[in-house]
Amino acid sequence: MQRLATGSEEFDRVLGGGLVEGSVVLIGGDPGIGKSTLLLQALAHLSTGHDVLYVSGEESAAQIALRARRLGVDGARLPLMAEIELERIVAAIEERRPAVTVIDSIQTLYSSQLQSAPGSVGQVRECAAQLTRLSKQLGLAVVMIGHVTKEGTLAGPRVLEHIVDTVLYFEGDTHSSFRLVRAFKNRFGAVNELGVFAMTDRGLRGVSNPSALFLSQHDRQVAGSCVLVTQEGTRPLLVEVQALVDNAQGGHPRRLSVGLEQNRLAMLLAVLHRHAGVACFDQDVFINAVGGVRINEPAADLAVILAIVSSLRNRPLPRGFAVFGEVGLAGEIRPAPRGQERLRESLKLGFSRLLIPKANAPKRPLEGIEAIALDRLDEALDAAWG
Repeated sequence: MQRLATGSEEFDRVLGGGLVEGSVVLIGGDPGIGKSTLLLQALAHLSTGHDVLYVSGEESAAQIALRARRLGVDGARLPLMAEIELERIVAAIEERRPAVTVIDSIQTLYSSQLQSAPGSVGQVRECAAQLTRLSKQLGLAVVMIGHVTKEGTLAGPRVLEHIVDTVLYFEGDTHSSFRLVRAFKNRFGAVNELGVFAMTDRGLRGVSNPSALFLSQHDRQVAGSCVLVTQEGTRPLLVEVQALVDNAQGGHPRRLSVGLEQNRLAMLLAVLHRHAGVACFDQDVFINAVGGVRINEPAADLAVILAIVSSLRNRPLPRGFAVFGEVGLAGEIRPAPRGQERLRESLKLGFSRLLIPKANAPKRPLEGIEAIALDRLDEALDAAWG
């Protein structure tokens, strides 16, 4: 299975090592977040060794050329096609046989065989299906940009996600200079792989040390902050989890979580009360993952609880302290996958004291790391401030 390098290590990481011949990739994200920019840069790099084609239904060739000059992209060997009729696009692909074709975007295309307007469910389904069949028949890679709804999901029928091989989403705030690209489906690589980019005046650039983005630089230790060692696909990341616990100004305390699962927060507060005797029933609790990253794995439980207790007691955690581990309803600390990789990433970034599940304890001591292995929540609270 041959892969085509896109010229961006972060983009290749999310794809599983590069574009696969005959694969269909769907990329979604908010308007203006960088989808077209990333693909224009990737296609310009691929054009130096392969035949490529950029099909734009939203911008004219002159507008794309203007953006390419602004980004410093060499578009001399990058053919552009401003077209929205599917039959003409298919004819051009069959004639040119490009190794990679970018469709910007799938919602702008229409087939003359259907009477509905571009962007309708029938048109999106038919155009995507025909492009997918063409990709498989000719062994050519096709990358489609998809619009998203207000809820952040891909617009159009869900069958669009089912027929393609890979689904990528842009995450992050458009007002921030950092962008996250996450794989939600990948037949040729790891799911939940994460690529981190910085938006500059020369386009998107990969970030080699993404953990630095998700760690705040405090002059001194502050209450309500805990460093989590999380795992995104094959990459361990250090992310700062922040908590703010304050007296509720009303009869119903607020529970708000940004970047972490909302329902899990309520469960963790119940476990904290039941098994550690720490009550927050009269407190507002706010949780935030620094840097706009979204954490979906249960191994974030311990970091969330320690951040909450730190804010409630107004007692900072020790410097150089990081944690990971899932907390069960019985108050036990459950193991997390790839524990050794998490420990090595922590050491690389200068964290010398880790509170980890007992099942993740290294068989041999790691030089430079004090790994405190525990199996109960109350023991973890004692160890953190003991």
